[in-house]
Amino acid sequence: MQTSMRLLGRRRFLPIFTTQFLGAFNDNLFKTAMVLFATYRVYSDPKVEMQFNALATGLFILPFFLLSALSGQLADTRDKARIIRIVKTAEIFIMAAGAVGLLLPSIPLMLGAVLAMGVHSTFFGPIKYAILPQHLGPDEVLGGTGLVEAGTYIAILAGTITAGFITHRPDIAAALVMIVATLGWFAGRQVPPAPPVHEEHGVDWHIVRSSFRLVNATMHIPRLFLAICSISFFWTIGAVLVIEFPPLVKNVLTSNEQVASLFLAVFSVGVAVGSVAINRLLKGEVSARYSPASVIAMAGFVLGVYAIAKSWQGDHPGELYHLGEFVHHPSAVGLLVALFGVAATGGMFVVPLYAFLTTTVDKDQTARTVAANNIVNSGAMVAGSLLAFTLSAFGVSAVDQLLMVSAMCFISAWLAWKLHLACDRPHRAAS
Repeated sequence: MQTSMRLLGRRRFLPIFTTQFLGAFNDNLFKTAMVLFATYRVYSDPKVEMQFNALATGLFILPFFLLSALSGQLADTRDKARIIRIVKTAEIFIMAAGAVGLLLPSIPLMLGAVLAMGVHSTFFGPIKYAILPQHLGPDEVLGGTGLVEAGTYIAILAGTITAGFITHRPDIAAALVMIVATLGWFAGRQVPPAPPVHEEHGVDWHIVRSSFRLVNATMHIPRLFLAICSISFFWTIGAVLVIEFPPLVKNVLTSNEQVASLFLAVFSVGVAVGSVAINRLLKGEVSARYSPASVIAMAGFVLGVYAIAKSWQGDHPGELYHLGEFVHHPSAVGLLVALFGVAATGGMFVVPLYAFLTTTVDKDQTARTVAANNIVNSGAMVAGSLLAFTLSAFGVSAVDQLLMVSAMCFISAWLAWKLHLACDRPHRAAS
């Protein structure tokens, strides 16, 4: 752990870490403020609230599905630091549009900014992982990946908590997203050059054809197929949970937007803790051996959240708990512990799989591998969003949808176990 933390003092790591941190903070500050505004200030129907959250999630994810192949090609054939500078410049203009949407307020303009931020993140996503093997040593990649993941979720924590307290002040939210975007632009300019590992090749600008070719070229490799499918199920689970949290908090736990922000914050802290803890357990080794047990434990914690939420009883019918009142509820501590457990075991599950993606392929293929992973992940997350949208339309509550989430954990565990057998224990895989 101390070795990993020392990376924060290196220019080959700190600027990319800071850039990613600020981008994740801004993404989640804006998205959370928008979702809480719509859930608590615009809509009053649990079904509509779930469907709006699913729509916002789907719009943010859609660019990953459409543009990840192009972003991966560009990251592998262009200087990654130069692409970072371009996308961070674009973020300033995107957040300007989002800030106007918050001030008016305008739901279409805010949703447009969420879609544009999805495009921004699509082009930045492959770089944040692919640049690590280029700037770090082989024994530093897992630690660097864990720090990036932990930093990302701490940034999500900060963004979601902040959003919960400033939802009623759109002027402050608008100013803050602009300030953070500007800081991210400055941080991005400090990232050291990361030119292509090999000579540049042509880029296929046909997004459908390039996406199909990229996924086909990656998914036919068994170890990558298993890793990507496992990660995809994890992020599908994460997408459904994030969609459910605000309506669940408002309509089942009868609590206000600060409590909804607390839920997202606890989830973020848990993933960050799990991301760092698994690096300590594995001692720098890239291995999936703990992933199956981690995601099975995650399923158990999801069932714990389900049981507590199902039996929740409010003390003041018709009124929403404030944050202070919520934490004094007899079931609140158990619920938050279970939620933290869901997130921590999820972080322990997914971090080794990301490190596996970037260390088992040639360095000039890492960004494309991550991009192929993003395409499959985003398709699975869109499917999960559509499923949540459809189930809510048929009257399945946010609480009951947690049972579906728990079942999906076992599919992820099965895939991770097959990956462990295929890669960590090759002698058994051959038998």
